[in-house]
Amino acid sequence: MYLRVLPLSRHLLSCRISRTLRMLSAMCILSVVSGVSLAQHSNSSANAISLPAPVTATATAHEKTKLKVKVVVVSMFEIGEDSGDAPGEFQLWRERESLDTVYPMPHAHHDVFANEQKGIIGIVTGMGIARASAAIMALGLDQRFDLSQAYWIVAGIAGIDPMDSTIGSAVWTDYVVDGDLAHHIDAREIPDNWDTGYFPLFTHSPYANADSVNVEDSPNGEVYHLNESLAKWAYSLTKDTTLPNTPAMDALRSQYQGYPAALQQPVVTYGSHLSASTFWHGEKLNTWANDRVSYWTRSKGNFMTSGMEDSATLQSMSYLHNAGLVDKNRLVILRTASNFTMQPPGLTAPENLKQESSGDGYAAMRSAIESAHLVGSQFSDYIVAHWNDVKTTPPSLDK
Repeated sequence: MYLRVLPLSRHLLSCRISRTLRMLSAMCILSVVSGVSLAQHSNSSANAISLPAPVTATATAHEKTKLKVKVVVVSMFEIGEDSGDAPGEFQLWRERESLDTVYPMPHAHHDVFANEQKGIIGIVTGMGIARASAAIMALGLDQRFDLSQAYWIVAGIAGIDPMDSTIGSAVWTDYVVDGDLAHHIDAREIPDNWDTGYFPLFTHSPYANADSVNVEDSPNGEVYHLNESLAKWAYSLTKDTTLPNTPAMDALRSQYQGYPAALQQPVVTYGSHLSASTFWHGEKLNTWANDRVSYWTRSKGNFMTSGMEDSATLQSMSYLHNAGLVDKNRLVILRTASNFTMQPPGLTAPENLKQESSGDGYAAMRSAIESAHLVGSQFSDYIVAHWNDVKTTPPSLDK
């Protein structure tokens, strides 16, 4: 059972609600800016009006209080239902953090779920750059929530570079590099001395003008430098966590002979993330990913994980930060490895990509989903438990 909060527009506050609520128009559902809400049950926050069953009530104007949010959990996809079946990235958070109050979000991919007592909300952005950007912006502008001091944790699965770590590992992020903003010339038409036909915008060859890269101020959002003080603190908090592993994961990683890091057991670690809506795979593109991250971070970052949405999330967070609605320096990204970004010895990239989509190819997916909550919830638990200490100043290793 969960509470469901329905937004109403201002001009309907004085309307009498009929027994079946059929007279509520679509405007009642879409008017998120008003932030005034109805609830089907009592015990919600001041954002709600209780409606006993059978429903016969009159909506009256009341003093609205925004939900003060302490932690925003950002996941990217769910499988099937939000609870009770095979979990995607959101379900374990929904169930284990008791996110039982629903704030409808018809203007985004997925409703927001909240634990109003703890001050935690969870959002599912949808997969890809476009949906993630729209969902984060929709949440940031939603007048039902006070996000001004909220901490944000992006917790989702990713591909992992076998040169650096292994499936099942959890990686806290220092840099996010956009993998989509580029020039692209087909590899069959590139000069013989080029390693790739995919190179930065406003250059004329791979990785030209490297000396002019500004990690803190990329012109089009090609690179984002997260708050490393907070990220390193989160890593320190969680680095000794024992992560789940299975025989199927051992069997898969055993194929990566010659890659010592890939053969190890999963660990909590630290590295950089490449964000691109194209699901790329293979040794050649893995080399490109390493080179691209090195270029945009001036060799300060090391490519470890690959996903889709994080550059979009950070772009929206940057705009919302400029408007004073969020603090982008309170965002951390935790990516957990469900698969390798390239094939093992003895297989081609197409063969391995096909193999990943069947059988035990994604042997680490369930473990990666479990690890995202296992590690990430330590961060959210600390923020909630120590709110008076971290409300004004983010935690760091120096404090």
